[in-house]
Amino acid sequence: MLEGYLTTKEVAEKLGVSVGRVKQFVAEKRLPAVKVGHTNLIKEEDLSLVSVRQNGRPSKVTETS
Repeated sequence: MLEGYLTTKEVAEKLGVSVGRVKQFVAEKRLPAVKVGHTNLIKEEDLSLVSVRQNGRPSKVTETS
């Protein structure tokens, strides 16, 4: 591949998420990507845009009176 660019699979491995989640980041424009054929290539330096995030679902807040 191009130097300095990663495939969605490589990005998923680095971030510890699924390939589908990486594709979702790209679709939401949270992670810039370059389309080459059928492959999205992501600059390694752009991983910092999504690396600071909480894993999982937000906890439920219950109100008590």
